[in-house]
Amino acid sequence: MGRYNHTVPTEVILSAVSSLPELQVPLFWIFLIVYVCTLVGNLGMIILTKPDAHLHTPMYFFIRHLAYMDLGDATAIYPKMLLNFAMGQNTISYYACAIQMALFILFIVSELFILPAMAYDRYVAICNPLLYNVIMSQTCCHVLVGVPYLYSTFQALLFTSKIFTSSFCSSLLSHFYCDNVSASFMLCSNGQEIASLINHLAIFNVTSTLLLVLLSYLLILLAVYRMHSAEGRKKAFSTRASHLTVVVVFFGTLFFMYVQPRSAQSSEINMLSSVLYTLVVPMLNPLIYSFRNKEVKNAFYRVFGKKCKVCV
Repeated sequence: MGRYNHTVPTEVILSAVSSLPELQVPLFWIFLIVYVCTLVGNLGMIILTKPDAHLHTPMYFFIRHLAYMDLGDATAIYPKMLLNFAMGQNTISYYACAIQMALFILFIVSELFILPAMAYDRYVAICNPLLYNVIMSQTCCHVLVGVPYLYSTFQALLFTSKIFTSSFCSSLLSHFYCDNVSASFMLCSNGQEIASLINHLAIFNVTSTLLLVLLSYLLILLAVYRMHSAEGRKKAFSTRASHLTVVVVFFGTLFFMYVQPRSAQSSEINMLSSVLYTLVVPMLNPLIYSFRNKEVKNAFYRVFGKKCKVCV
């Protein structure tokens, strides 16, 4: 609190992930390993889907942008957190906090809205296979990705500017990263109004995108039910399993975090939920899309197999 001037704190004091000193070193190594896996997995998906012509399809176009978002989401938070672990402190500069908040909102909201786009892509592939290439044109794919980026940029600028152009009455933030709701409670005035706006838009974002995903899958289920071939049904379900797994994990943690009453949440539960959707989910997404996917495995052998032969 000594470095605080009643309006703008030079540093923001973050909450520790765990208050137990004996857990600091194990947590550092756990987060470092998970973050490295996140980097390798998402960069791997980006690298594989770029040069391999077999993966130049709408589905992998969306997967590549999902990897961008996961990579940005995790990188906005965890390098600084790992540095704080190593230095034995829990602080972030005022301006770095604003940048971290804006980037986190940008990537997390973008990811929310790309999942319905991916569900729509799967709906068209199953329900209108003959018109798939016409409907899912390059223009359509760019619109389905571009609109989420624009909308998330608007929200990032809106919330960050509202918070960081206000006066602060505290430099203590009750989260391990610059969370917008937690930051709004540090303000001298209008904090409750800003927090209410954030929560209402968060609920709208989560529920509207989830409803779009559920509608797509309902139509897919009806189409699959009408299939006469048992093999066709099995193939349709298996190709949707990866995306459905991502949806369940991602939306489950977000609903738990934002949609339940804030009075029913504890700080430990908030921390756990945040770790899940900011680090664990970005690590799991490339694993989910690669382990069960023969096209990704074949692309891996085509891209890296050739390089290995050249090296030999």
